[in-house]
Amino acid sequence: MRVNKIAKPLKFYEDLSAFKLFTLDVGLLNCMAETDPKDILLGESIFEEYQEAFTQQFIASITRSLGLIPYYYTKENAKLEIDFLCQLGKVLPIEVKSGKNVYSKSLMTLLQKHPDLTGVRFSLKPYDMQEQFTNVPLYLAEAYLHDLMSHEGHV
Repeated sequence: MRVNKIAKPLKFYEDLSAFKLFTLDVGLLNCMAETDPKDILLGESIFEEYQEAFTQQFIASITRSLGLIPYYYTKENAKLEIDFLCQLGKVLPIEVKSGKNVYSKSLMTLLQKHPDLTGVRFSLKPYDMQEQFTNVPLYLAEAYLHDLMSHEGHV
């Protein structure tokens, strides 16, 4: 569900006219897209177009399995888009990157405008704590979010 303001509680700022659809897991999305599993596993170039969608699906599945509600944010008539926002005591902006290029102007712009927030970027890069966000490898996404939840008293 899209929110039109990045503030707690996110539920109050839902925009019911805009939403993203996700399946229950990556396997279902793969089946619906009629993608040959070897294309994904072998990194075929044909998969490059869909890689971001599959990676976002992976993170959406994890957030839901942990009982989090994944919102997203887009600014009207602008290119700023935050892949996910979850509420863990505070609002957590989440950026998802599937490729080697992990720069995110949207996340950086958001964090500059909201210095009270800290974000996370899930990507193929190794774990790295930056000033206002943390890069977490995709394979650690569930453990990282679970750890954040336990520190906020949600687990």
